[in-house]
Amino acid sequence: QVQLVESGGGLVQPGGSLRLSCAAPGDIFSIYVMGWYRQAPGKQRELVASVTSGDKTNYADSVKGRFTISRDNAKSTVYLQMNSLKPEDTAVYYCNADYSPSRNYWGQGTQVTVSS
Repeated sequence: QVQLVESGGGLVQPGGSLRLSCAAPGDIFSIYVMGWYRQAPGKQRELVASVTSGDKTNYADSVKGRFTISRDNAKSTVYLQMNSLKPEDTAVYYCNADYSPSRNYWGQGTQVTVSS
């Protein structure tokens, strides 16, 4: 079983910033598409951002210009820098490693709460 270890969630005021981190095993990190998803109460899990092994990125429209996904191959870690946070960004954020339907893995989730 592949283990993805997330960190960096917490409580932040509107307009603030947080950075999420997700560490993955080195043998998969280099070839998998790494992504961040989120799930708010009563809503479906949605893609926030993803980055391929070739550093091609993709973002949900709702976070474009505010969030940045990046990967550090030397540390086998993917980051999500979240700026200008809004209350509607409140959710549990999940790290995902995707290679194929049978090789798709999730982290345990980290809570992000944006509130004054």
